[in-house]
Amino acid sequence: MFSMDKKDILLFLCFSVAVLTGPIILEPFGAGYPDLLQKFAIFGIFALGFNILFGLTGYLSFGHAAFLGMGSYTAVWTFKLLSMNPIPAIVFATVMGGLFAALIGFISLRRSGIYFSILTLAFAQMSYNLAYSVLTPITNGETGLQLNQADPRVLDVMFGRDYGAVLPSSDFFGLDMTGYPGFYFCGIVLIICFFIAMRIFRSPFGMMLRAIKSNQNRMNYTGFNTRPYTLAAFVISGMYAGLAGGLMAVTDPLAGAERMQWTASGEVVLMTILGGAGTLLGPVIGAGAIKYFENIFSAFNEGILMGIYDFLPETLQHIMVSVSGLFVGEGWHLTLGALFMLIVIFLPGGLMEGFNRIKTLVTNRTGGGSDGAATPAAAE
Repeated sequence: MFSMDKKDILLFLCFSVAVLTGPIILEPFGAGYPDLLQKFAIFGIFALGFNILFGLTGYLSFGHAAFLGMGSYTAVWTFKLLSMNPIPAIVFATVMGGLFAALIGFISLRRSGIYFSILTLAFAQMSYNLAYSVLTPITNGETGLQLNQADPRVLDVMFGRDYGAVLPSSDFFGLDMTGYPGFYFCGIVLIICFFIAMRIFRSPFGMMLRAIKSNQNRMNYTGFNTRPYTLAAFVISGMYAGLAGGLMAVTDPLAGAERMQWTASGEVVLMTILGGAGTLLGPVIGAGAIKYFENIFSAFNEGILMGIYDFLPETLQHIMVSVSGLFVGEGWHLTLGALFMLIVIFLPGGLMEGFNRIKTLVTNRTGGGSDGAATPAAAE
């Protein structure tokens, strides 16, 4: 049941090594510092979970930010009530994300296509508005849920842990979850989540989800009930999102309603499509690419742009700064939109399709002098 072929073992080992050596690999690209690496890992988990729903079943959800926010709120409340150890926080965040997904999925999956997407969006916006206003005693409204020195933290008190007058931060048995320790904690969770996603993709359950995506109506006509499978995929996807939200709180112990906004749901859709929906590595690569470009392009301000174009005459310099300013800084989403359009037009399968095309091209050129028997293997 848990056997893996050589290709999967190699893929998993390469992925694990890449994650664990991330600070070294990404240092030349200016992305080797902990805060950005933590975002890579957390949003990689978020996109992996979304891909289990969208990539395998074809059900496009615009409401996954609701589970992300639920995970964050649950984790912070766990810190406040029980302990600053991240293990209980991420466990409860995952469970609550799954339970919330079961509730929303039970209703939303009565419809499919655009109607399903609109229902999930409506539930996410309802959750955002509830967190922002109605449930203020639980969520602390627009200020956000934060830690307090007066929080009970019963498990920490039980085991004699005293933070004194210092506002506590999450720690894994004494190891502070900031900086590189925080990244490696998130990175190891990402590796575990990738392994679980791989097992789902290769399992009969995963093949059933692919069949639903291929032709759900035909399966229904044969008398096969597809709803338990789509609901299970929705719940698993929600658990991944809840876990990602919990890890956000682990690395930065606060939770706000903005994590439930529709923009967060749209972002994970972009990550998955950009990397390659239905592939294992694609969503993680897409999440890393978007967060990297967000970090790079949003950092450009008018002063930096003026320095870049200082070799031009003053009038032309100001024109170039004005035009470039539309695509960087606060307007970096225009760059993301242009990049997304190019990917969808020229690489419908996302970045993974581009990598596969390059691989096929290189393989064909390398084996060009041999007989044609090598071509099918290269294409595969």
